[in-house]
Amino acid sequence: MKLAIGCDHAGFSLKEFLKSNFNEIDWLDKGCYSPDSVDYPDLAHAVARSIEDKETELGILICGSGNGISIAANKHAGIRAAIAWKPELASLARQHNDANILSLPARFISEHEAVEIVKAYLEASFEGGRHQTRVDKISC
Repeated sequence: MKLAIGCDHAGFSLKEFLKSNFNEIDWLDKGCYSPDSVDYPDLAHAVARSIEDKETELGILICGSGNGISIAANKHAGIRAAIAWKPELASLARQHNDANILSLPARFISEHEAVEIVKAYLEASFEGGRHQTRVDKISC
């Protein structure tokens, strides 16, 4: 499986931790590459473009709260970035919302919680049906 991943400075150490704990994933790392301050929209757009360009099917974004990076990614047509701080939220984001980007709030979850959230996200799949009708109504 190939996944895009990106973060700002607040998410850098968590990004590196996740990459080292999911060796079965072929990571397309869109940055950042150090804990030096960066602008989160740049990384959000890079991961979103990787999905738009079909380089990857799914992505993970990480910033301090998960909010800003999700807002930026969701500006892209066809991107559905969802913030999760519990595994159940990650599962539901895939099952009900067909989320193609998982956003993590690095300052509010532990490394262990992040691993469990990513596992839940990757193990879930879109249920379609009544949820497809709703997802179809998201784009403006």
